[in-house]
Amino acid sequence: MTVHKFPFSIAYADTDASGIVYHARYIEMAERARMNWSSGIKYPDEDLGFVVRQLDIKYMTPLLLGDDIIIETTTSSVGAASVKIEQKFLRGGVVCAIMHITIAYLGRDMHPKAIPESVLNFFE
Repeated sequence: MTVHKFPFSIAYADTDASGIVYHARYIEMAERARMNWSSGIKYPDEDLGFVVRQLDIKYMTPLLLGDDIIIETTTSSVGAASVKIEQKFLRGGVVCAIMHITIAYLGRDMHPKAIPESVLNFFE
């Protein structure tokens, strides 16, 4: 599977009073990386696309103000109506946090539906 690498610099707005990245900011950074990674997907007009269904984060080493990091995004598995993704937050090659996300594919009626073949091709 292809690894998408997204560079990110930790700014003051990402941190708490002690200069450590606030735990919820990891979700926002991961979303930016996923949006950059998936920008080439063309969704059929009758579909909404993917939404986050489940998210799990394991924090290992704090990220700090001024850190330059890479967020690596890979597909773990593809189901009929969902995709599992792993995102690693790396500083100097050291994994500081790992996020596992399940995204579900929805039609415009907000109900899960099978991922169209044209969208599945992106994950191959």
